[in-house]
Amino acid sequence: MPGKRALITGAAAGIGKAIAYRFAEAGADLELVDIDSEKLVATKKELEGFGTEVNVHQTDIARREEIDKLWEELSGDGPDILVNNAGIYPFKEFLDVDESFYKRVIETNLDSVYWMCQKMISRRLKRGGVIVNVGSIEALVAFKEDLAHYSMSKAGVIALTRSLAKEHGKHGFRINAIVPGGIITPGTKSKAAQGIFRFDFGLIKTGLEFKWRLPIGRLGQPDEVACMALVLASDLSSYVHGAAIPVDGGFLAA
Repeated sequence: MPGKRALITGAAAGIGKAIAYRFAEAGADLELVDIDSEKLVATKKELEGFGTEVNVHQTDIARREEIDKLWEELSGDGPDILVNNAGIYPFKEFLDVDESFYKRVIETNLDSVYWMCQKMISRRLKRGGVIVNVGSIEALVAFKEDLAHYSMSKAGVIALTRSLAKEHGKHGFRINAIVPGGIITPGTKSKAAQGIFRFDFGLIKTGLEFKWRLPIGRLGQPDEVACMALVLASDLSSYVHGAAIPVDGGFLAA
């Protein structure tokens, strides 16, 4: 991917950081976006050995005005590749969800993807580009309780991906979604630790049931999602468009 520039949200840790590594390894210049500036800077330092240009942007993508500011900072036609990876998945029972909690999840997981895609397509309408959105298996199979808000937001990401693929393929865009399953990230490790230390047997039971359902017999690594993102962002997938591709160890097939 030499000569290409990729913008990746949620790039300071987990799947986003793994995607940044794979893209840098492939020769792409990077615009890394995250709300955590300290981890962003650390990630940038780790990527210096690849010899590509890496810029970092501390941005709360849940806020439309910060998305506008981010795109104002990007020169020229902007990135060739946009990866909308950032997202949150706080657990809360459906009947306990209030408006502020709901809005934060939807604004972070769905609204931000909408506005980022709008910025990308409007900026590159005459040149086209590649967009990779990150969904979730929870959008297709409601497995974990207390995540109705999250499942809804990620279902919207998949629907948006398909709609934009239909509308803007003719403008030279390829737009796809990755649908990760159970991936071991700092966030999922933290949730697992909470279940153990707080003796949350419901959460522990859900984790065990999830693993038992996996045909491949294990949880995934961030790099396994990153590899698919690299394929979708490259010419290796030149005829893949409007797809929602599971990277889930066979969970949806079981």
